[in-house]
Amino acid sequence: MAAAQLTTDTLAERHRPTLDQALDTIRTRAYWSPHPEHPKAYGEHGSLGAAEGLAAYQGLLDGRFELDQPGTDGWTGGEISPYGPVLGVEYPHADIDVLLPAMRAGTAAWREAGAETRALVCLEILARISARTHEFAHAVMHTSGQAFMMAFQAGGPHAQDRGLEAVAYAYAEQTRTPAGEAAWSKPQGKRDPLELTKSFTPVARGIALMIGCNTFPTWNGYPGLFASLATGNPVLVKPHPRAVLPLALTVRVAREVLAEAGFDPNLVALAVERPGEGIAKTLAVRPEIKIIDYTGSTAFGDWLEENARQAQVYTEKAGVNTVVVDSTDNYKGMLSNLAFSLSLYSGQMCTTPQNLLIPRDGIATDAGPKSYDEVVTDLAAAVGGLLGDDARANALLGALVNPDVKARLEAAAGLGEVALESREVANPDFPGAVVRTPVIVKLDGSKPEAQAAYFSECFGPVSFAVRVDSTDDAVELLRRTVREKGAMTVGAYTTSPDVERAVEEVCLEESAQLSLNLTGGVYVNQTAAFSDFHGSGGNPAANAALCDGAFVANRFRVVEVRRQA
Repeated sequence: MAAAQLTTDTLAERHRPTLDQALDTIRTRAYWSPHPEHPKAYGEHGSLGAAEGLAAYQGLLDGRFELDQPGTDGWTGGEISPYGPVLGVEYPHADIDVLLPAMRAGTAAWREAGAETRALVCLEILARISARTHEFAHAVMHTSGQAFMMAFQAGGPHAQDRGLEAVAYAYAEQTRTPAGEAAWSKPQGKRDPLELTKSFTPVARGIALMIGCNTFPTWNGYPGLFASLATGNPVLVKPHPRAVLPLALTVRVAREVLAEAGFDPNLVALAVERPGEGIAKTLAVRPEIKIIDYTGSTAFGDWLEENARQAQVYTEKAGVNTVVVDSTDNYKGMLSNLAFSLSLYSGQMCTTPQNLLIPRDGIATDAGPKSYDEVVTDLAAAVGGLLGDDARANALLGALVNPDVKARLEAAAGLGEVALESREVANPDFPGAVVRTPVIVKLDGSKPEAQAAYFSECFGPVSFAVRVDSTDDAVELLRRTVREKGAMTVGAYTTSPDVERAVEEVCLEESAQLSLNLTGGVYVNQTAAFSDFHGSGGNPAANAALCDGAFVANRFRVVEVRRQA
């Protein structure tokens, strides 16, 4: 173990209050965040301001990203920003047969440090990432296509919150069983009691593989990374080849903190693939890999669950997110809320609504009865009004993350009657960006050809206004969709207590997270760490929730040692 520059006392002084607050908040489910959302909050007390963060990001471009990790056998890269520029960053390529044994070398000292020290080291990593939020925001923006403000918030403080949340759950689960020695005495009547001393130690499973995604590399990556590290497991980070930089920065910060705290920096390492190499499958079935975290397509998620038998696999895959529209007492607010939800980040969120189930006879509203056609027309107008100004549209939409999204968007127009055409939006700052507004397509829910369209995920800025016979039919279609295809989110608008109960019962039975009658500044596709669960782990869209006790508890086992007293 290296000489520690960060002592346990220093870490406790800096971060124990934050850990305690996080532990309290996951019990109360109240609002709390130690990470500021506003860009102007940075620039003092050692954090990078806007200009410094941009300069730091630009300093990474067109160069080699040094990590000094074992087994480097070459360099690779190739990221191109969805906004057009080539990043030109080269990353170390690892010989896995060298890297994996090196990652295991420091596990004993990391285990012996205990749950509290591991948690505090993780919080130091998060604090240093937070201080560089402006730099990370540009890295997230230019690998995911998120607009800057979204990249700043979702890729920065919101991702950091999710990482901290995972650390809090990990600490809570590890400390359920008392640390240190416990005395055990069983009375024997007239004979001397049976006496033992017992110790209980949380023991890591082994190396954790975190497979990053293209759209939310930090937000989706941090929960698994920090849950595994806080429970004693080394973590190998395998980024999406189009979104390496944010996670490479994360690995660099983690390695620096581990070394300064006296631990082996190889407890966190980076595995970047060469073009076409496809190392995720190879890594996933290595016997050293005992935990896998994955966000991405259903096909590969299913493959991991079926083939990585030696590992505990946590997946977030695809689902078909649905909104039941029955009635509303705030028609304007409903339309505004839905328009924003459909538009944010060009619908490239696993939580974006896709299917809007609307009775063919229309709905009751505070503005009078509205037919199916009127609802769809008014929603299209709300989206058009929201995105009518190109500057605002760019700020909300960002850029399409890859050509596949653009192809799905263009094909969607041929699936039914187009209620809102997608239009191209020019980005004056990045002429190479592919920016498109959403398309809304009308479908008749009873037609087989329509079912083929709306009953599968169409990831991107595509929504289907599905005409159903009645609200009861909408509720049953919702049930079937969640049961067979999964859903990360469900929404409903109704003024009827009976309909509300029916929708809620479906979501309870099928394990789907439900949002009811959102008409203000909270949207169905956004969740708050420490309070909201992202996914449930109970339907086909994901086998885990971010974040609950189940997400961390099986990343370690408790080993008992009994001694004769």
